[in-house]
Amino acid sequence: MTDRLDIHNSDVPLLCQSCEARHNGMCGVLDPAELTALSRTTRVVRHEPGTELAAEAEPVSSYANVMRGVVKLSKTLEDGRQQIVGLQFAPDFLGRLFTRSSAVTAEAASDVELCRVPRAALERLIADNPALEHRLMQQTLRELDDAREWMVTLGRKTASEKVASFLYLIATHLDPTSDGKPIHHFDLPLSRGDIADFLGLTLETVSRQLSKLRGEKVIAITGNRHVEVLDMHRLKARCG
Repeated sequence: MTDRLDIHNSDVPLLCQSCEARHNGMCGVLDPAELTALSRTTRVVRHEPGTELAAEAEPVSSYANVMRGVVKLSKTLEDGRQQIVGLQFAPDFLGRLFTRSSAVTAEAASDVELCRVPRAALERLIADNPALEHRLMQQTLRELDDAREWMVTLGRKTASEKVASFLYLIATHLDPTSDGKPIHHFDLPLSRGDIADFLGLTLETVSRQLSKLRGEKVIAITGNRHVEVLDMHRLKARCG
């Protein structure tokens, strides 16, 4: 990120102005002077799908705001088996504050844009800014609530309800400018194998449930990845 100002001589750095995730993320509580100071230590990086963003058990040297795209979080067992434990979207905070090593592996599930900030710089800013600490705490608690809701999905919902819940999750989280309102067109950020892993289902079951939703005209699928939700109310109802 750069602290270059726009043509209207705004106090807010230009790239901060163009960041679709800023207002709902941690930077939404920072004033222009704080944004400018923070922008001198941050950088925007873009990653292709499959890029490892953080490795489990490796030292944490920086944090990041997700500006665009989907990040896949996973845990690995000693025998090499891997489990997807969460997804992150803009404006989620990537990293765990005040820890020395990463608890999960983070990987770009789609084309991802991150705003990275050195660990020391952000922790100094948090120490001087209670509002920033409060915002990050709110984001952490929201992620905890989301994780608990997803435990219900995995533990109690049927296969059809799980697949519908996954599609509705993407529809309501993928676009940082939608304020939580569902979008009707999106590309699936995960392969069907990863969706199966995330939902605790088999690949065949995921494919069968997607075909069922398509056959019932709830969704349309183009090219295996692009989804159009034809009836959002019915999709939400299928979530159980």
